Amino acid sequence: MAAVATKTLTGILLMVGFCIFGPAIDVFAKLAGNSGIPVFQISASRFAFQGLFLLPFALYLNLLRWPERAEVGLHLLRGTLILIATSFFFAALKYMPIADAISIFFIEPFILTLLGALFLSEPVGWRRIIACMVGFGGALLVIQPQYETVGLAAAFPVGTAICFAFYLLLTRRMTQTAHPITIQIFTACAAFIVIAPILFIMRDSTLPELHFIMINGYQLFLLIGVGIAATIAHMFLTFAFRHAAVSILAPLQYLEIVAATIFGLLIFNDFPNKITLLGIAIIICAGLYVLMRERRLELDRQAKQTLV
Repeated sequence: MAAVATKTLTGILLMVGFCIFGPAIDVFAKLAGNSGIPVFQISASRFAFQGLFLLPFALYLNLLRWPERAEVGLHLLRGTLILIATSFFFAALKYMPIADAISIFFIEPFILTLLGALFLSEPVGWRRIIACMVGFGGALLVIQPQYETVGLAAAFPVGTAICFAFYLLLTRRMTQTAHPITIQIFTACAAFIVIAPILFIMRDSTLPELHFIMINGYQLFLLIGVGIAATIAHMFLTFAFRHAAVSILAPLQYLEIVAATIFGLLIFNDFPNKITLLGIAIIICAGLYVLMRERRLELDRQAKQTLV
């Protein structure tokens, strides 16, 4: 039991790492979009660089193996989900601050917690549900939606939330039988295989987001930054779901809004107002509650193990 509790805490800490590095992807993507790179070219570059960065590690650790027939379909599905989720979110970043986009995205933990209970039979206690609700309430304070200025762009993070929830569900299932590095490489390859032909066919179409342009040195730097940040963040994420249940990790995702707000302030001069700061404080408290509760449960289990 103590070993199980330790794995859970490891998963929680890894999830916190993802919440810190995740918004860095959005920073580079927003800068790339502002520089004129089409959305789907940013997405394709992200997965291409992610695969290239992880390949040497997989070869060195002898982790690279061709997936079985059943796994190919899962990799393609997972790659398609994260491709759609990423593209929706990168599109949203063209119209709104990072913190606002992530705030809308945070209907995802509710979806993920529900999916974990439905498909993985994971227990969801009332305390964890309350933590989700409190964290989501904080997210609503942060977003302060102004539909007259945001418009339909607010729907993009909603699409991201739905796709990302199913993506994480597959992550939780696949990390039980395959190494996280292997999963990330094949998912990146699958996403690139899906988007590359579309970009080639639609490069001169009437849809500017599907165009493919020649880039300069600064734009290449931004795309590499997207790839590096995505590689680090999603390695944290994949390892986290190898160690802990979906329902435990879901509320912690609210901590991502804190890093997003800091990045927005430092890079884009998006200074949060008092209501936004209150929302951030609520989000931090909700995430820390889950962490402290799991720590308390671990200590209780260790004490019982010692008595036995």
